[in-house]
Amino acid sequence: MSKPEFFVTPGYGDKALELLNYSQAVKVDNRVEISGQGGWDDEFQISTSLVEEIEQAFRNVERTLKTAGAGWEHVIHVNSYHVGGFPPEVNETMTRLYRYYMPNHAPIWTQVGVEALGLPTMHVEIRVTAIIA
Repeated sequence: MSKPEFFVTPGYGDKALELLNYSQAVKVDNRVEISGQGGWDDEFQISTSLVEEIEQAFRNVERTLKTAGAGWEHVIHVNSYHVGGFPPEVNETMTRLYRYYMPNHAPIWTQVGVEALGLPTMHVEIRVTAIIA
């Protein structure tokens, strides 16, 4: 096994490292694990629209994967965490974005309802595992 290599997403990842002392991704051999990505911008501002928040979280997953040399095409497992239950737009948006970002495969998915996430305005957080073939 090779030594773990840690990655920080430019922008919000730099701020998270400075404030909370954590990295956004780790790569060991051909496996990439990312920390949960919310629907924030580089200043940790989050849209009041749940659909826009989920869409931004997917873009942040993509940014973080790219930082570690991976992409959505390598994703094998998704964990998503949701505050406020599962109104129809949650699964509709998640499914639409899965089909958009991963048109050629369907990863395994664990979806969990939670009471709260790391920022008080967060309603979704997405964490993935990727294998670079």
